[in-house]
Amino acid sequence: MALRVCFIGLGVMGYPMAGHLARAGHEITVYNRSAEKAASWVKDYGGRSAPSPAEAAANADAVLACVGRDEDLREVTLGRHGAFATMKRDAVFVDHTTASAGIARELAEAAHQRGFHFVDAPVSGGEQGAKNGQLTIMCGGGQLAYAKAEPIIAVYAKQCRRMGEAGAGQLTKMVNQICIAGLVEALSEGLSFARAAGLDPLAVVEVISKGAAQSWQMENRHKTMLENHFDHGFAVEWMRKDLAIVLEEARRNGASLPVTALVDQFYAEVEKMGGKRWDTSSLFARLEMHKA
Repeated sequence: MALRVCFIGLGVMGYPMAGHLARAGHEITVYNRSAEKAASWVKDYGGRSAPSPAEAAANADAVLACVGRDEDLREVTLGRHGAFATMKRDAVFVDHTTASAGIARELAEAAHQRGFHFVDAPVSGGEQGAKNGQLTIMCGGGQLAYAKAEPIIAVYAKQCRRMGEAGAGQLTKMVNQICIAGLVEALSEGLSFARAAGLDPLAVVEVISKGAAQSWQMENRHKTMLENHFDHGFAVEWMRKDLAIVLEEARRNGASLPVTALVDQFYAEVEKMGGKRWDTSSLFARLEMHKA
């Protein structure tokens, strides 16, 4: 069934995600801080753009957002021209931003007070996953809220699951980032060690990737890492933003994350090397620099 859908935030993830919704036949209104990007999206996919989140969200059955940080999310929802001011009762707000669990709970309560639903739904799969409609999406929110959101999310997801009440989606995404940080550092160290030992790293990966060491990072990043190409995915500065959220949450809940904290420091070194916009596999460049 075609719905009136608003999409806020047309970055590298939001742009194709909103596009999938348009191609699925939904009536789309978009908002982006840069009006030029919104105009470009309308040219590519149809629909219309609006000059503020509030105007974009008016009369929508579902409002989706994918912005940068907690403060950006708060601005497009609760700000002076935020979407929450105009959303109709019983609509659903789906937040695809990777943000804190705290703001997810705050916005869920604000939505409840206004008579509509909220789902925190951070995504994993990167730009290619967004373009191909193959994202993994972890959700937090009430059962009814999730039931309203899931058919919409399914348009661009290969996996979508409710993990619990508001904030549970963000907490699950934190686990995802903890695991990625450790895996990328381990892969970087393994490749660096193979080189130092005089082995052919490509041959090593060909062998060990058939065993217990196999991972998505190994399969998809080892060649580009060895070639010093680091423009293939999620940027270091955004990973550091996510890890800051993770480490703050760990301070609250008492979890011990020594490896994650250490890898965050390593990413800080990559930033000092000029790698703020390199992808997360650039931990390998740090090791090779120290070896030299």
